[in-house]
Amino acid sequence: MPSAFDVEMVIEKIKRHKSPGTDQISVELIKGGDRTISFETYERINSIWNREILPEDWKESIVVPIYMKDVPTGCSYYTGISIFSTT
Repeated sequence: MPSAFDVEMVIEKIKRHKSPGTDQISVELIKGGDRTISFETYERINSIWNREILPEDWKESIVVPIYMKDVPTGCSYYTGISIFSTT
């Protein structure tokens, strides 16, 4: 089970300016929330850990097609990236 310190360290290391997932919670909001947000995140993670059930919003993602041009095969195609919930 992660400690409160572990959660704070992960929040500190998250890169800014990333698209929010289906929950629409931005990294800037989490990082700017000080200890209140990190503690609430820690409490939610512990609850999930103990119940062993993932929230439904953590199972959803937004798939964004990215156009790939001039790849080594000489063909152009689309590849997808998945955007998950920030939390």
